Amino acid sequence: MRFDIITIFPDFFTGPFDYGILKRARSAGLVDIATQDLRGFTHDRHRTVDDRPFGGGEGMVLKAQPIYDAVQSLQIAPKAERQRQKETVILLSAQGQPFNQSMAQELAETERVVIVCGRYEGVDERVNELLCDREISIGDYVLSGGELAAAVIVDAVVRLLPGALGNPDSSRFESFGANDVEKDGEADGPPRSTYGAGGLLDYPHYTRPADFMGVPIPEALAGGNHETVRRWRRRMALKKTLENRPDLLEKIEISDEDREILAELRGYGDLKR
Repeated sequence: MRFDIITIFPDFFTGPFDYGILKRARSAGLVDIATQDLRGFTHDRHRTVDDRPFGGGEGMVLKAQPIYDAVQSLQIAPKAERQRQKETVILLSAQGQPFNQSMAQELAETERVVIVCGRYEGVDERVNELLCDREISIGDYVLSGGELAAAVIVDAVVRLLPGALGNPDSSRFESFGANDVEKDGEADGPPRSTYGAGGLLDYPHYTRPADFMGVPIPEALAGGNHETVRRWRRRMALKKTLENRPDLLEKIEISDEDREILAELRGYGDLKR
């Protein structure tokens, strides 16, 4: 897989991609990440990439021509052919679709991703119309530019590539992950460390010591009963989701048992109990 990031700050990415999973994935040849300096595609001695907006207003806008030339230099397929070629061009902006785990999984199936980093007041809309397949935002807030967002997207996608993680199940069984599928003989055996969240947030995790500064691990985890552990983890995933992201509960399928747990949790009034 290859990422090309079009930016006015190519040196920004020297750090984020040189550590942890991303570094290992690059070293193993699973992904190639390149940056394209937008100023290298300008045609004036001042290397101008922005201009004042038509109609007036605050700030400056990234010009269309340098971005167009940068994308063309990458020999990316025309829009109509990109899906077949497993290629895509993304514009990062605060006006884009919210980035989520399912979008990361979709991008992980492609072979070439070009990311255009917005900056200043925005990007000439003709870049979006002529060049980009989608416009993406990583959250309901405004950043100084798209570089941080690009690093987030690359990290979220690369960790889903086969071979990027030491344990392939690590990217399946976590917050926002797929529904759980038990393997043959697993129901009666020791619980896995993680379970498919099915769109819920992940449950809390604990490690040694069993008592830290007077706070013990939950009793359900100390008893060694596999079914008790499974039930506790499901309950805590529902509780964590209800506390922090109740909107997710409206988007997923839940069982009758889950509904009973949620009704009980809501009945507490104080979810922190």
